[in-house]
Amino acid sequence: MDTRRNMLKKKRRVVIKIGSSSLQHTETGDMDYIRLEVLVRELCNLKNQGKDVVLVSSGAIAQGKKAVHLTPEQLQEHPIAVKQACAAVGQGKLMMIYEKLFNEYGQLTAQVLLTKESVTNAKCRKNAKQTFDELFKMQVVPIVNENDAISVDELSYGNFGDNDTLAAYVSRLVDADLLILMSDIDGLYTDDPRKNPNARFIHTVGKIGRSLENMAKGASSDCGTGGMATKIKAAKIATAAGADMIIANGDNIYSINDVMNGKKVGTLFLSEQHQKEMSEEVAPERAEFR
Repeated sequence: MDTRRNMLKKKRRVVIKIGSSSLQHTETGDMDYIRLEVLVRELCNLKNQGKDVVLVSSGAIAQGKKAVHLTPEQLQEHPIAVKQACAAVGQGKLMMIYEKLFNEYGQLTAQVLLTKESVTNAKCRKNAKQTFDELFKMQVVPIVNENDAISVDELSYGNFGDNDTLAAYVSRLVDADLLILMSDIDGLYTDDPRKNPNARFIHTVGKIGRSLENMAKGASSDCGTGGMATKIKAAKIATAAGADMIIANGDNIYSINDVMNGKKVGTLFLSEQHQKEMSEEVAPERAEFR
């Protein structure tokens, strides 16, 4: 038995991030309601097990674009303002869908929109944490997104820049012990497996060393380590704050249940605390390959 995976069964507070690509049909960009329903059912099942759950969800801007029938030309004319307007339209539509699905299982939800200041300013961070703490006491599932409708910095200069980083900050804010990033990739590879048949899948990462960061920055494909730079950044934030982190493929929402049952799914990044506890199994800057 892999003790590093088995310990995931005991996690009590879990942050789960779902990307836009995992919520939509590739062909049309419309919502994939079957996948959404499975996601909600999985989260409600975690709640029924006595766990605190936070969902960090992408999709607001994409939903807004579809709702207002935005053309590429309109987006290019005023990219920031248009994206903000789309976020304002889409966030309500996204929450309406979530509330309806969660309500089918009798589960209350709350919309929490954050900006960079929410987690970097001491007073704002304290207030945000108190809000989350009360929501947990009320057995409510917080659904988090960036407040893109007003956060110019986030959209244009990348202060959060992506929901991977946002989810990591949320994990730190709420003292989560596990962060799951549901993305469009299986996990971390040593190289792009479509171009390099010798690319190996990384099951477990101990200390995040410079070589791992350079590998992520140098990749160019989402199928391999492309898109991994932000996920490595998220892993550094989350693991330093005491949370283990998993990257798993959002195409299979049921993998959330597999992760929580200790199955060898995705890439596991060990928290700094677990790195120390399991130093005999995972040496610093060593990754286990498939």
